[in-house]
Amino acid sequence: MDNYVDDKKFSPLADKMRPTKIEEFIGQEHIINNNSPLFKAIKNKRVGSSIFYGPPGTGKTTLASIIASSCDGIFKKLNAISSGVSDAKQIIKEARANLRLLNKRTYLLLDECHRWSKAQSDSLLEAIEEGSIIFIGSTTENPYTSMTRALVSRSFVYEFKPLTNQNVVEALTGAIINKERGYGNLNIEISKENLNLIASFSGGDIRKSLNILEYCVNTNYNEEKIAIDSDTIKQIAQNFKLSLNEDIFYDMLSAYCKSIRGSDADSALFYANKLIDSGIDPLILSRRLIAHSSEEVCYNVQTLYTRNYQRYTA
Repeated sequence: MDNYVDDKKFSPLADKMRPTKIEEFIGQEHIINNNSPLFKAIKNKRVGSSIFYGPPGTGKTTLASIIASSCDGIFKKLNAISSGVSDAKQIIKEARANLRLLNKRTYLLLDECHRWSKAQSDSLLEAIEEGSIIFIGSTTENPYTSMTRALVSRSFVYEFKPLTNQNVVEALTGAIINKERGYGNLNIEISKENLNLIASFSGGDIRKSLNILEYCVNTNYNEEKIAIDSDTIKQIAQNFKLSLNEDIFYDMLSAYCKSIRGSDADSALFYANKLIDSGIDPLILSRRLIAHSSEEVCYNVQTLYTRNYQRYTA
């Protein structure tokens, strides 16, 4: 026992602060509130197979684990990128045994569930129908267009939305005052404005905001007082720029182009800012402007093309 180490002691702050009860869950008020069907199902321990889709860091995995623990179930997790039918079959085999011997259902969270093929997805159908597993899919893609119809039709679909700055500040404040899992035993000095600054850099991602806070604390650690100012936050936030996978990158680039085509300047600037924040070369956006001015703009084409080309080569 001398070598025993608390599993959470060296875990990242975001992992330590992961809610374990539905009352601790932050955000997604449109699906989690006292009168919502999902909230009532969790309280009644009667949650059915579900698909959670939305941006990263919005609580999909957290809510899945809360559901499993609240419903006295066994929680299993697979990632669709690194797992296949054999992994699913093993979990289903164990789930049937647990249901028979322990009278406990298994809640299977499949991360990136849109990545599975039809054959892989179909391997879960029998277990879902017989009730030996409760399937919870987690994805950043729209399941109605990216997943098999058979799996979607057997699940309740819930859309997770980006968290508000208020939601993120609530999570940050909780981490600062929590003495058991957070920084409640440290003397941290940070203004409300700087908490909002961290939230603004997070893009509605609680995990990202807690990572920024943890980095700020670690780089300014002092047993007497840890002062976190705006300059520190800005410097550290540059290391946590929004990252885009290939699919999201092309989706956002497409949205940028469609905004230009539709003369929606605000949307074009929004997507341009998101893409630049993700670290892409701004010249990619300049090339798209040149292409649009030469291919799709009908009036004063030569002048517009010349202006964009001059900006590109400046």
